[in-house]
Amino acid sequence: QVEVVESGGGLVQSGGSLRLSCTVSGTIFSIISMDWYRQGPGNQREMVAGKTESVTGRFTVSRDNTKKTVYLQMDNLKPEDTAVYYCKAIVSTDVSGRTYQYWGQGTSVTVSS
Repeated sequence: QVEVVESGGGLVQSGGSLRLSCTVSGTIFSIISMDWYRQGPGNQREMVAGKTESVTGRFTVSRDNTKKTVYLQMDNLKPEDTAVYYCKAIVSTDVSGRTYQYWGQGTSVTVSS
């Protein structure tokens, strides 16, 4: 069984920062990818970041492979960043090469103006 757990969300004022964490655990042979998505009120789920680079100029992804954890550093947050942030992990659980996709339960981020 594989579990994906996000943490670090909360309420922050506009211009503030938050760091989200996502950890995958369980029977894992290899981690193919771990990406961040978000779903704001009334919006479809969208990919936020999936690479170790600044995507928007405000969000940065980093990884600690030893901890099977990916981080999302969010700076200069804006009210439009308010959303539930989800982590999606694609892993293989054995040597067969088959991969499986797992989602976390999400962590809520609210940015007040």
